[in-house]
Amino acid sequence: MGSGKQKKKQAGQVGADRARDVALFRYALIRTAADESLTTRQRGVLVRELAAMEHTGPFGERVRVSRVTLDRWIRAWRTGGFDALLPSPRAAEPRTPERVLELAAALKRETPARTAAQVAAILTAHSGSAPSARTLQRHFARLGLNTHPETAGAAKAFGRFEAAAPNDRWTGDALHGPVIGGRKTYLFAFIDDHSRALVGYRWGHSEDTVRLEAALRAGLAARGVPKVVYVDNGSSFVSTQLMRALACLGIRLVHSRPGEPAGRGKIERFFRTVRDQFLVELTPDALAQVADLRRLNELFTAWVETVYHPRKHSETGQGPLERFLAPGPPALPTPAQLHEAFLWEERRTVTKTATVSLHGNVYEVDAALVGRRVELVFDPFDLSDLSVRFQGRDMGAAVPHRIGVHVHPAARSAADQQTPAPVPTGIDYLSLVHARHSDHLADRIAFADLPTPTTTDETNQDAS
Repeated sequence: MGSGKQKKKQAGQVGADRARDVALFRYALIRTAADESLTTRQRGVLVRELAAMEHTGPFGERVRVSRVTLDRWIRAWRTGGFDALLPSPRAAEPRTPERVLELAAALKRETPARTAAQVAAILTAHSGSAPSARTLQRHFARLGLNTHPETAGAAKAFGRFEAAAPNDRWTGDALHGPVIGGRKTYLFAFIDDHSRALVGYRWGHSEDTVRLEAALRAGLAARGVPKVVYVDNGSSFVSTQLMRALACLGIRLVHSRPGEPAGRGKIERFFRTVRDQFLVELTPDALAQVADLRRLNELFTAWVETVYHPRKHSETGQGPLERFLAPGPPALPTPAQLHEAFLWEERRTVTKTATVSLHGNVYEVDAALVGRRVELVFDPFDLSDLSVRFQGRDMGAAVPHRIGVHVHPAARSAADQQTPAPVPTGIDYLSLVHARHSDHLADRIAFADLPTPTTTDETNQDAS
C-alpha cells in the first residue's frame, strides 16, 4: 500500500512540475507583449509576430501559438498573475494506459535515436494503435529521454524552392549505411523535387559510379525521364559516364556549388527520415537477419512503398507517390534508350597496326582509322564486346586480340571495415513493414522486382 501512495505522490509531483513548465513557457512568450506601457497597436504587432513564428515548447517540441491564444494568455496573466497561466489539472492528466507508455519508453531506451513519431509507428504496427507522437514526446521529456544525436548540433537551413511539376527536377545524393556481410553499405537515392517521391534508389557496397547508375537506371525505367538532375560534386557525380548517360537521354546535369548546398534540403530531409525511421530499426538483432544486399534492398523497398510513399507529407498535404502520379503516369524511356545511355565510353588513338588498347586488352579495328582518335563504347562488365565510333558514326565492332581483363577496373568494388552495436525489445518493425508490403505487392510498384540487366544484378550482389 505504501508503495502505491509513494507512486501517486511522485506522479502528482511530476504533474505539478509539468504544469509549472507550461506556465513558464506561456509567461516567457507573452512577457514582452503584456507590458502595460505598450499601445494597443504596438501590442497587436508583437502578438502577430509571435503567432507567425515557431517556438520551442516546454518539452522540446516545436509549436505555433495562435493570436487568439496569445491574447487569452495575456488577459489571464493580467487578471490572475502567474498562477492563471497554469494548465487545468484535468488537461495535464495522462489518459494513455500505463503499459503502453512503458512499452513506448522501452522502445526509446532500446534505441535512443528513435523519434516519438517512429515509436508511435512501431506501436501501431505492433498492436494496431498508439498514442500521438506529441503525447509520447511529452512522456519521453518527463523521463529525460528526449536526446537525439542527429539533431544535437546546430540546425541547418535549407532553401524553399520547389519544382513546378513531377520530373522537372530530381535531386540525388548518397547516404552511408550499416555494415552488411562485413562491408560498409551506401544508399544512392534520387528524390523528385515537386512530389518528394523517391524515384530511384539502391543500396550497394561502394560509393561509386556503378552503384550510382544502378539506382538512377531503376528510377528512369520506373518513373520516367526528368528535365534536370541536381547533385553535389562527389567523384561519382562528376564522372564522364554519368554525364554521357544523362546527355543520351536529354537530361541536364547541374552541380551544387562547393560549400553551398542550396536546394538540397529535400534530399537531406529525406535522409534524416531514413535514419529516424529505417536505419534506426536495423538493431544488432535485426542486422543479423540481413544476410546480403538483396535483403537490405527488399526491406528498404518495403519501407519506401508501404510507409514513406503513402504517408501524407507535412508540406504538400499529399502522399509523395500520390502527388507524383497526379498528372498521370510519366512517359518511360525504351529499353533500347536505357541500354545505350548506360554504356561507357573512352577515347583512344588507333596505332599504326590498326589496334587500340583498353586497360591492358588489345583490339583490332578498321585499318582506315589508323592515327585517328576514336570512341570505344562498351558495357563495363563485359570488355570483350566493344563498339568503335568516329565523330559520332558507328565504325563497327572492335575485334578482341588479347583479353586479360573482362571487367572495367572502375566496376570493381573496394572492401570496407566493420562497426559495433546496442540492445532489443523483440519487436522487429522492419519485418512487420516487409510483411505488410508483401501482402499488397500486387498493387504497388516494387523496384527490387523491376527487370534490370545482368550488370545491375551483379552490381547489387557485388562480391557479397
